[in-house]
Amino acid sequence: MLTILQLPVLNDNYIYLLHDTVSGDTAVVDPAVAQPVLDALAKNNWRLTAILNTHHHGDHVGGNLELKQLTGCTVIAALADQHRIPGIDRGVVDGEAITLGRHSARVISTPGHTSGHVVYHFADDNALFCGDTLFVMGCGRLFEGTAEQMWQSLQTLKTLPAATQIYCAHEYTQANGRFALTVEPGNLQLKQRMEVINQLRAKNLPTVPSTIEQELATNPFFREDGLELQETVQRVGKKPVEVFAAVRKLKDEF
Repeated sequence: MLTILQLPVLNDNYIYLLHDTVSGDTAVVDPAVAQPVLDALAKNNWRLTAILNTHHHGDHVGGNLELKQLTGCTVIAALADQHRIPGIDRGVVDGEAITLGRHSARVISTPGHTSGHVVYHFADDNALFCGDTLFVMGCGRLFEGTAEQMWQSLQTLKTLPAATQIYCAHEYTQANGRFALTVEPGNLQLKQRMEVINQLRAKNLPTVPSTIEQELATNPFFREDGLELQETVQRVGKKPVEVFAAVRKLKDEF
């Protein structure tokens, strides 16, 4: 299996180091800052071979240039964002494959949070590195894309295997869960999950990763077909994207 190391940085960001034990290749996903990555590489005696960026925001690419200068790694990001990804070497598009030693990931285009956002799905390792498209019980704000685009992006992610581990880029879970309870107060699985999450955060432990299965049961942005949620946002019987847009608007104001 792919070795995955989760590094909490800044206020609530997560950086991920991915390591193939056979080839020795190591990738970092969304390095907000360089030093914690360099420290982890040194501690584990790993060599950095690639940077995988999901989108161009500074808290995802801030460490690119320093890491590239010090390690000679290859920077991989969306071709559509090549003009705003520091140090980009390879632009990728939807459906393209990238490799890390024996491991392979499919690039999935997920516009919505930004116009060029991509995620990386390591199917054989049941791992999805989804940046700011999907969060535990949440999704990214619509900074550049439309509700239609984000909804379509999430529909794609919903079809991934239920056991897929979701490695998102932020520890937003408690706030997301508090909002989710306001739109689906009768969701028993959500209530039970929040109890566990509150216990984890009380110990300063991460709530990430989640799974697709857990999100289908508790994430309001995956649950536009739920009657209680539709009633809360007053969109019973409306098109799914309209329900999603109404939930996203409520979350923006929460």
